[in-house]
Amino acid sequence: MDLIRGLHNLARLRKQDGSRGCVATIGNFDGVHLGHQAILEQLRERAAAYGLPATVVVFEPQPREFFAGDKAPPRLTRLADKVRLLGSHGAERVLCLPFNETLRSLSAREFIEQVLIDGLGVRHLVVGDDFRFGCDRAGDFALLERIGAAEGFAVEHTRTFEIAGERVSSTRVREVLAAGDMALAARLLGRAHHWQGRVVADRQLGRTLGVPTANLPLPNAPLAVSGVYAVMAHLADGRDCPAVANIGWRPTVGTPRPVLEVHLLDFAEDLYGQPMRVSFCAFLRGEQRFDGLEALKAAIYADIALAKRFFALAAGETPASDEQALLDCMTSMADLPLASRPLSALMTDAPTAPLHGTAEVSDSTAREAQASRPHDG
Repeated sequence: MDLIRGLHNLARLRKQDGSRGCVATIGNFDGVHLGHQAILEQLRERAAAYGLPATVVVFEPQPREFFAGDKAPPRLTRLADKVRLLGSHGAERVLCLPFNETLRSLSAREFIEQVLIDGLGVRHLVVGDDFRFGCDRAGDFALLERIGAAEGFAVEHTRTFEIAGERVSSTRVREVLAAGDMALAARLLGRAHHWQGRVVADRQLGRTLGVPTANLPLPNAPLAVSGVYAVMAHLADGRDCPAVANIGWRPTVGTPRPVLEVHLLDFAEDLYGQPMRVSFCAFLRGEQRFDGLEALKAAIYADIALAKRFFALAAGETPASDEQALLDCMTSMADLPLASRPLSALMTDAPTAPLHGTAEVSDSTAREAQASRPHDG
């Protein structure tokens, strides 16, 4: 798959392939959820019929980020993750246009001429019938149809994808994540919500509390999720390790920017410098400010116990080690309390028998828990 940054690079690519044109769609594709995947399937079908590359046009930053700044909705996926997901769902080319004052100032007709006709050589365009573009959002689906008919490209509206009678959208995914319903979020996304990055050295506070963490840096931007979660850590060597994580601002000890701290359960290896992907499985609690490190440490142990209970329940008392099996389990448990409210509420509904050693939390387990939750918070 080709990632093309800017129209100037697109012009060079078109010269290389003989200016055959493409079948294209345009959007933010934040999260690449099931609704987006339905559009990509539609795109692939049309591209195959034309014998042309399936091309996705995205913007960086996203338009609402350009206009609203920090008040824009939190992202579900960074650009690199978005491009990877688009490619995995059949996009052959991704054109990333810088959304700046120059692009913003283009009239609707100029956008069509410069981007769609001269830039992409589009032969068939798949967009939502509510798609607006150009300066002051003056362009719409009807304008695309009129100009397309005159310039020789077809315009088709995207399919709507619904779950439980509601349209799947990035806004809905954000709302579900904010509510802590990770099972429903996984259904809407077609996978668990995740974050990935390379493990970096931090203040090592978790280690001093007996709960070492693998820390992933986060952009200094609004977060789609925050708090403490049961997560699955996917390591570079292919292992999937149950873990507990904190994502946010560590209100007890503070941090200059948000951080994702992951404590792998019953794990004592060095992960510094290694890539890791973290799938969010169950919401445990929001971030809290504690009255000192001892109170924080006690909360971390409690978080570890809750995470262990989740993985025990999710896998029939056997820790889950397979991502798809966990996703299937999360989906099948959608009607259970842990899918729709903090897992701590489950403690009053479930037996109080020890959970895989939670009666006596080992030093290594404590280390893990502290590390994974910005447990500070």
